[in-house]
Amino acid sequence: MSTKSVIEQYFEAVKAKEEWSRFFSDNVTFTSHVTPVKRVEGRAAFVESTRRFYSMIAGLEITSLITEGDRACALTRYKLQPPQGSPFSTEVAEIFKVVDEKITSLDIYFDTSPFPK
Repeated sequence: MSTKSVIEQYFEAVKAKEEWSRFFSDNVTFTSHVTPVKRVEGRAAFVESTRRFYSMIAGLEITSLITEGDRACALTRYKLQPPQGSPFSTEVAEIFKVVDEKITSLDIYFDTSPFPK
């Protein structure tokens, strides 16, 4: 399976609220490049650290997907519904590395200003 196929299937699982974590390797490295930068290693730690975000996803649009070899960059727009409060949208740049049909790293870049304080 190509890098593009892995990433497309991952996003389809997220949209369908299916088990998206199966696309990540056991030793995935996740880095959120906001202040302060947050980095976690391992699928269990990644799932735990992003549980709140994934639970709020009410919609997802891929505005661009570029792949080259084992790397991919997706520009995405998420519609999020927090447990308390109004829905909001945020745009995210997501950079992936795929090895043996599993995502081994994910780096994200986004503006935190739309998120509730």
